[in-house]
Amino acid sequence: MSGILTMILAGGEGTRLTPLTSQRAKPAVPFGGNYRIIDFVLNNFVNSDLLQIFVLTQFKSHSLMKHLSRSWQVTGLTNRFIDPIPAQMQTGKHWYQGTADAIYQNVNLIKGLDPEIVCVFGGDHIYKMDVRQMVNFHKDSKGLLTIAAIPVPVSQADQFGIIEVDKNGKMIGFEEKPQGTPKTIPGRPDYVLASMGNYVFNAEPLVECLKIDAEVLDSKHDFGHNIIPMLFDQGEVYVYDFSTNVIRGEPEASVGYWRDVGTLDSFYEANMDLISVTPPFDLYNKYWPLRSYHPPVPPAKFVHDEMNRTGQAIRSMVGSGCIVSGSIVYNSVLGYNNHIHSHSYVDGAVIMGNCDIGRGCRIRRAIIDKGAMIAPDTIIGEDPAADEKRFDMSDSGIVVIPKNARIGF
Repeated sequence: MSGILTMILAGGEGTRLTPLTSQRAKPAVPFGGNYRIIDFVLNNFVNSDLLQIFVLTQFKSHSLMKHLSRSWQVTGLTNRFIDPIPAQMQTGKHWYQGTADAIYQNVNLIKGLDPEIVCVFGGDHIYKMDVRQMVNFHKDSKGLLTIAAIPVPVSQADQFGIIEVDKNGKMIGFEEKPQGTPKTIPGRPDYVLASMGNYVFNAEPLVECLKIDAEVLDSKHDFGHNIIPMLFDQGEVYVYDFSTNVIRGEPEASVGYWRDVGTLDSFYEANMDLISVTPPFDLYNKYWPLRSYHPPVPPAKFVHDEMNRTGQAIRSMVGSGCIVSGSIVYNSVLGYNNHIHSHSYVDGAVIMGNCDIGRGCRIRRAIIDKGAMIAPDTIIGEDPAADEKRFDMSDSGIVVIPKNARIGF
């Protein structure tokens, strides 16, 4: 599709994912063994054949920039690119002051390419979308802005922009992160229609709204708080029902899957979704390949076959380069180059990569970041009171081991 520019907002600090974001931006956090969070939105656009993409970065961007340079280079094709754009203070001596300000500070990129349509998407969610279908909906509606939306439980309404629509998909009400009782979906009193933070704009009204907003001193310079209400007042905002998006080869159970992995618990649960017998998010659809950086490492290896000493993984995903040596891995996600030593038992863990789990360890319900080393006979996840004194923990009690930590030495 020509005349379509994409701008990915990938500068999120991700404070609720600390300590996973202590040294990296949220979109750079490893996910699902082989990937980074940013990979999923980029795969959506590449698989949709939309290849004019700027990735706007800001906080702790080195790890993200390194990943993009390794895995998302587009060369040899005229007017096709995936370019990371660091925060540059284009409009003054300040960093991005909101999502709208991030685009406004890079409005020169929009003007330089003169697109008809600008897609503004977040870089920190797990989902699949054929973006062309949303763009076609936007063109057919003849509106100024189209917002992707999905039903979420009323209990989560204060985390999202909540939308009301008429029978034609036109927005007739909008409230950003309501603190009171939100408007529910007709016939579904336990659900609200939430903005996914993915927008398709006509380029000219987007640039004009950004310019007006930049001149308002007390603005939050945010799409939800400022830009959407500005265009909504003009009566030309439409809502795209994400659940109608169809991808060839996707199982029925995965339709409408979208996860905001903004907390440690939601991040953990989304990883666990991948290892279900029938996963709600399918990594194996040959018609929708999921690209990422793959280091040059050997296949996974499972060694020892003796009484009480068998290397095995059950209901798990195990990345390349892993060695499961006379140990048991159950219900877990292992990234690259992990070594699980003999007589250890790992259950319900997300182990990101280059980790060493010593002999005789017992680890349950844990997230272990890259490069961590766990001393032999260490027990994690069996005594919440003891774990809370030693480790970061999620609200539901998931133990989180930070990057390059040395535990028990």
